[in-house]
Amino acid sequence: MPKPRPLETRELRLISRYSNWEFGMTPTDFYAKWAVSYEQIALICSRSDSTVRGWFKQGKFRRYPTRNDMRHLALMDFLLEHFDDIPEQVLSLLCLIDL
Repeated sequence: MPKPRPLETRELRLISRYSNWEFGMTPTDFYAKWAVSYEQIALICSRSDSTVRGWFKQGKFRRYPTRNDMRHLALMDFLLEHFDDIPEQVLSLLCLIDL
């Protein structure tokens, strides 16, 4: 088994920045921007359809997305906006395309 790579200053800074990253998009903003269904939002966030429907309810039965849910939506928004600008090699490394 190979020995794990040590973390250098650069990697430690990246971890710190990532953990404090305020990158997110609300389900309401995503739904208003893109012609998606609640089911598609559920797929993006790995949530049930009923959970996503709860995000759009008002009143006592309303549910709220987590920080991770909003990060998933922000990342999908970024990919939808910039897909054609991302190099194929990067998309392939992320398993978003087959080369």
